[in-house]
Amino acid sequence: MESIASAARSVLLSAAPNEKVMRARQVARAWRGGLLAHRFDVPMPDEPARPEAPALLPPNRMPRRGKIGSERGRVAMLHALAHIEFVAIDLAFDLIGRFGGEFPRDFVDDWIRVGAEEAMHFALLDRRLKSLGSGYGALPAHGGLWESAQDTAHDRVARLAVVPMVLEARGLDVTPATVDRFRAAGDKRSAEILERIARDEIRHVHFGVKWFESCCAEQDLLPEAHWQLLVKRYFNGRLKPPFNASARRQAGLSREYYLPLASVEPC
Repeated sequence: MESIASAARSVLLSAAPNEKVMRARQVARAWRGGLLAHRFDVPMPDEPARPEAPALLPPNRMPRRGKIGSERGRVAMLHALAHIEFVAIDLAFDLIGRFGGEFPRDFVDDWIRVGAEEAMHFALLDRRLKSLGSGYGALPAHGGLWESAQDTAHDRVARLAVVPMVLEARGLDVTPATVDRFRAAGDKRSAEILERIARDEIRHVHFGVKWFESCCAEQDLLPEAHWQLLVKRYFNGRLKPPFNASARRQAGLSREYYLPLASVEPC
């Protein structure tokens, strides 16, 4: 029987977007159907496979997206979001394959769900882009989204602190305003997709908090203080208000975690 680690690795090594989405869904079904062994017998790649397009650029070379009031601006925003979701597929499966052996079996249950949902999010956004005459790969994309995974590849607790509890939590903050701008532009379908993604992301952040706090309990650490230490060490940025306190609270991410760092400059 194939191991869950081998299956997770196969998702990471799938370069073509459609192939990655299909493989993520296949792995999720196989795990839920009891067709994969809870075994961690192969290493994860340092970096996932990537398609030839989009071109990946550093943040300071990314072109301006323009305003969502124009179709060009809406396409650029949807493309940026699709790229985030594409990388998020790999982040979920890397978390499973790299660190799953250090957790109980239901850790895989949670993050398999996340990986499958990230694949669905990407597919929805790509389909929407195509309906607007574009598609994933038509524009350049942010080349630094995998850096947090590289920086925390050695530490399961740091990975949980940074990826779901900082990066995905940031999505909870910015998505409502983005939805409002799409609706104001008359793009109801895109707004509905983003609302669906936002609901799912609350659960993803919750899984991060759940397993982070489990790790802290094992080591008799105060979760909020340890999270702040790890974020200052591994997150190259700052926590920017305003925060969506309601969505964060639903995910279990209380103000005691993030408010003390809200005005801290990059380390």
